[in-house]
Amino acid sequence: MCNRRPVAVSQNTCCIARLLVGLLLFAVLSPIIPQASGEQFDPHKPYALIFGTVWGPDDRPVYGVRVHIRRADQKKAKWELYSNHSGEFAQRLPAGKADYVVWVDTKGLKSISGKKLQPGPEVTVHIEGDERADIGLHLK
Repeated sequence: MCNRRPVAVSQNTCCIARLLVGLLLFAVLSPIIPQASGEQFDPHKPYALIFGTVWGPDDRPVYGVRVHIRRADQKKAKWELYSNHSGEFAQRLPAGKADYVVWVDTKGLKSISGKKLQPGPEVTVHIEGDERADIGLHLK
């Protein structure tokens, strides 16, 4: 009969082993997961695009403003994105005839002078098919 002693495994070795198992599972399952979700990007499928710029009260582009987009016949925003360093944002939408409402959320935003920024009016965008619509959102 063999006389074996228990081997002491350090905590670091266990953490590394768990990490390797997790990475292996991720590598195996990552190609499967996007197929399970219903929404995929197909480069050949037509789409519409809303491209916009957020402008401040001084008519300069504003960075980091939260932009919401919803269909006009719905109450909740379906898309939420932020303006980039040029104040611009872009969102792909399903191609087809539809109206969309776009607005900004200025909660916590202040101008350089410290004045609280107020949102301008919502903008309604009409899409006919696979097209691009350019808009401007102005803060007060």
